[in-house]
Amino acid sequence: MIQGTGSNVGKSLVVAGLCRLFANRGMRVRPFKPQNMSNNAAVTVDGGEIGRAQALQAMGCRVPPSVHMNPVLLKPETDTGAQVIVQGKRFGTMRAREYGKQKAELLPKVLESFEINASEADLVLVEGAGSPAEINLRAGDIANMGFAEAADLPVILCADIDRGGVIASVVGTHAVLEPDEQQRIKGFFVNRFRGDPSLFDDGMREIALRTGWRGLGVVPWFGNAAKLPAEDALGLSDGFGRGGFKIVVPVISRIANFDDLDPLRLEPGVTLELVQPGTPLPGDADLVLLPGSKSTVGDLAFFREQGWDIDLKAHHRRGGHILGVCGGYQMLGRTISDPDGIEGKPGSVEGLGYLDVETLLTSEKSTVPASGTHVASGADVAGYEIHIGRTNGPDCSRPMMQLAESVPDGATSKDGRVAGTYMHGLFTGDEFRKAFLGGFGVVSDLAYDRDIDLILDDLATHLGAVLDIETLLHFAEQR
Repeated sequence: MIQGTGSNVGKSLVVAGLCRLFANRGMRVRPFKPQNMSNNAAVTVDGGEIGRAQALQAMGCRVPPSVHMNPVLLKPETDTGAQVIVQGKRFGTMRAREYGKQKAELLPKVLESFEINASEADLVLVEGAGSPAEINLRAGDIANMGFAEAADLPVILCADIDRGGVIASVVGTHAVLEPDEQQRIKGFFVNRFRGDPSLFDDGMREIALRTGWRGLGVVPWFGNAAKLPAEDALGLSDGFGRGGFKIVVPVISRIANFDDLDPLRLEPGVTLELVQPGTPLPGDADLVLLPGSKSTVGDLAFFREQGWDIDLKAHHRRGGHILGVCGGYQMLGRTISDPDGIEGKPGSVEGLGYLDVETLLTSEKSTVPASGTHVASGADVAGYEIHIGRTNGPDCSRPMMQLAESVPDGATSKDGRVAGTYMHGLFTGDEFRKAFLGGFGVVSDLAYDRDIDLILDDLATHLGAVLDIETLLHFAEQR
């Protein structure tokens, strides 16, 4: 099990790289994260959902993602509550205090999923969440030491030197753990080192001396990590391209499934700009993309609070194009009705009004892979749906997508400048992305999945050159 000294220390990408490293050795490898918190979800082939990071790790293993790779997924809907997904399906919505009382009851399901993974693998690489040093959360823990203890796993600690204070973070973690937990940690490594790693030799010796844990290496900074899908909104960044076609994305408060943006970030002919709250939408945008949301009604209010509705109206008046994906699609309609109070107070709110459609929120949730054809270009498209609600209206007679078995998806305005779809992941496919951007005169030669696969190979090589892989395997074999 790879645990961390904190959140965002690089655990997810290290596990993805190690998955690929061992897969390249011919081993059957599986990733596992007992509990994840992220609105960036992926849909599995059996219609469940897991954290996007575990889907990337499955790609590292060269196996399809499974609900058993992330049996508990928390999807924040408010500052104090989240939707709880158990083994891929909606379990309920709980406030933090309520979930804290019930999470221990989920341990049997978590262990069941772990054993299913283990039965298919030579090696399971388990990723912790946050830090075991959060001892205030230790009671009933299923994410870090609580799970490691229940499954009797050796632990390796990952620390991030880029944020500073790395010696204190590792030694401090040791200091607050119980003696049996200290003994469960067999080694540590330091991640994201910039410069000559040998300059930290004294630091590694000092940590080992103060903790009794074995140092397994120093991992230099891996620049291409920024091109891999980010797990949470803290990892969001503008694109790498600086092309003439500008796509602007307002970063709403409960942005979800934002890996939709990842292929666009890498397009050389595109400038992708993420607009943070409090900042107006720039006037030189060619396309404004409204992303998915975990709380559509709340994020629509948030959108208006930033004054983005006024900016969007000016953008449309100048002849600009607008695309809404999932929650963003729902916002573009005339109304969103929530009679059962699924997202809060029951009622109906006025949408942005760019599409002549209405959305009715229902408790039924759609989580399915989807494929079909982009109506405007005829290009094949594939992705997934993960949403609540049904959208209907006159503009649905001009669907954006025609899915398998002649099922229409989405809507398009009469002038063709505004469109919406429920399909996530649509830009991952090279054929669709090339056709979509080509409609704006942008040439795309990016082979997205191939490039991500090559980066995973490079990451595996990068880790294999600096970490004590044989000792890590030796610890795993002792279980």
